[in-house]
Amino acid sequence: MDMDERSFTVAGRSFLAAGRAYSPGGPPLVIAEIGTAHGGDIARAKELIDAASESGADCAKFQIVHAAEILHPATGFVSLPGGPVRLYDRFRELEVSIDFFAECSRHAADRGLLFLCMPFGLESAAELKSLSPAIAKVASPELNHLPLLAELARWGVPLILSSGVSRLADIERALELTEAAPERLLLHCVTSYPAPEEEYNLAVLATLSACFGVPVGVSDHSLDPVLVPALSLAFGSVAVEKHITLSRSGDGLDDPVALTPALFAEMTRELRSLAGKGRDAIVAEMEARYGKERVARTIGDGRKEIAPSERANYGRTNRSVHATRALRAGETVGPADVALLRTEKVLNPGLDPAFLGLVVGARLARDVADGAGIEWDDLIQR
Repeated sequence: MDMDERSFTVAGRSFLAAGRAYSPGGPPLVIAEIGTAHGGDIARAKELIDAASESGADCAKFQIVHAAEILHPATGFVSLPGGPVRLYDRFRELEVSIDFFAECSRHAADRGLLFLCMPFGLESAAELKSLSPAIAKVASPELNHLPLLAELARWGVPLILSSGVSRLADIERALELTEAAPERLLLHCVTSYPAPEEEYNLAVLATLSACFGVPVGVSDHSLDPVLVPALSLAFGSVAVEKHITLSRSGDGLDDPVALTPALFAEMTRELRSLAGKGRDAIVAEMEARYGKERVARTIGDGRKEIAPSERANYGRTNRSVHATRALRAGETVGPADVALLRTEKVLNPGLDPAFLGLVVGARLARDVADGAGIEWDDLIQR
């Protein structure tokens, strides 16, 4: 059967957020990822919200950062223009009070935008809950943060799950754990910055929606403002997330891959002009602009695999069980002795978060360094 407008209704699934349904074939939910580009400056945050609104976004998205619930101080260094900086210290610089986000939420509402703020652990989740958010989101590295998923699923609000650097089994487990959420949206993405557009494999959107029975969208970290977002609509995407910045030369962590307001506005115009068009029409328009070969590479084969540029991150940016202090052989592991953290640069990955309950209460067979991932060989018995 030829792919036309009617095929979206059959194959795709809608996402209901804040009383509005976003459906395959229609205008997508456009999320302007501000993240931490505000640098802790409320005036800049409001300027970014204004830019998102004026650029045609539906939603302004932020991140509540508490370094200690994301990674360990010994996780390694990140290269910045001023030289290497401890990644932990860089995250500490991004911490702001919940009052900051309350003001952002009010300003977003004044500009007609849905406010979305992403927690990274139970502490930031508790803060976010105090703002009574209408929607919540989990980042790709937290797709296996099982306590966080369970907590957000209890809120009774629509939940967006990013699925970069993940396998089908990881996605399946996350969806099973969040069944209590009234709505769920699965975002396909590639967690490299910038992400190679030829690794996006956008045909996988139809695969994921059919496999899991949920609406799908794309979180795009590639540099072009149109190609990946537009082609995602051809495969049933109901949401597009893209970073926004006031300048790509800014000091925000994601500024180099973000869109300026002018480029973001170009993207939203294109997405809305494509609404109602079928797969063949969208693909043909992109082929006319980018060439058939480039479009074909971006569409891919539809099989869900970890993208080449993020393979080395699997198990390192995801969460695992890490020691929060130096532990000695013979000690019994207490709840405060371990945490679910990203491994990142130099530490060894620990056990999957599903085994946290087995680690707490176990005796140690050998010393474990502060920050190290807890492995099976570290444990004797409960």
